[in-house]
Amino acid sequence: MLSAHSLFQEMVDDDRAYRLFCSIAASGEAQGGWENGRIAALVPDSMRALAPKITRHGADEDKHGRIFRALLKKRGLEPVEVPPETDYTALLERQGIGLAHDKLRRDEPLTEQDVLVYLAHSRVTEQRASDQMDMLKKHFADDPDVGKAVKVISNDEDNHLAYCHEELLRLAAEGHGRFILDALVDCARAEMRTYRTVSLAVMDHMGRILGWPAPKAAALAAGINAMYAFERLGGWRRMTRLAQPAPERRDALGGREIAAPAL
Repeated sequence: MLSAHSLFQEMVDDDRAYRLFCSIAASGEAQGGWENGRIAALVPDSMRALAPKITRHGADEDKHGRIFRALLKKRGLEPVEVPPETDYTALLERQGIGLAHDKLRRDEPLTEQDVLVYLAHSRVTEQRASDQMDMLKKHFADDPDVGKAVKVISNDEDNHLAYCHEELLRLAAEGHGRFILDALVDCARAEMRTYRTVSLAVMDHMGRILGWPAPKAAALAAGINAMYAFERLGGWRRMTRLAQPAPERRDALGGREIAAPAL
């Protein structure tokens, strides 16, 4: 029977599949760390109060990259080059979603609208990350190899999502509501297409590594496409709604950074 648990367990149990999974995850997290660091450095003066939280966000992403690299090291594995068709961050940028890396490499201050785009992009992508890590935590929180890492990263992703909700609601109340909603909708629609593309590509690579028979590979592809159809029909709206975080998640990125755990 196909299930999230059985599929992920196959990847964990096979060195080549595990190596690819952790390499893709580490690369994406490192990219997010760099992006947030550059955005924090370029925030306009009118929004400088956000810079420490953006810096914290980037530090968390860097930490996650270190965690995935540590998981590889623990198994005596080296990272592999990430196949371009599985590079979620690069594919989103190619669609014009988020802030272009060319812009972030310049030493020119961002505009207020740039920061709104960054927050909207983060709200959508952090929803995806939070959902994925919640699924992994449900199945693997007690796993001796990855359980500790999954719990730490899941908590961080929930904090990042809460931070995006909180800041976007504050900025909407200051008169940016229409721009924020439009940015959220544009990003959500592009993200769900990109997530489908990347999911199919990752499953294709995993299927070849693990020797999946054609019916199993076809069933997984059908499941990914069915999820995409659901999201196109309205499931994407969960990524565009804004709500105040629970009290324990308020000012989630305003506190002390938590170091990566020993694995």
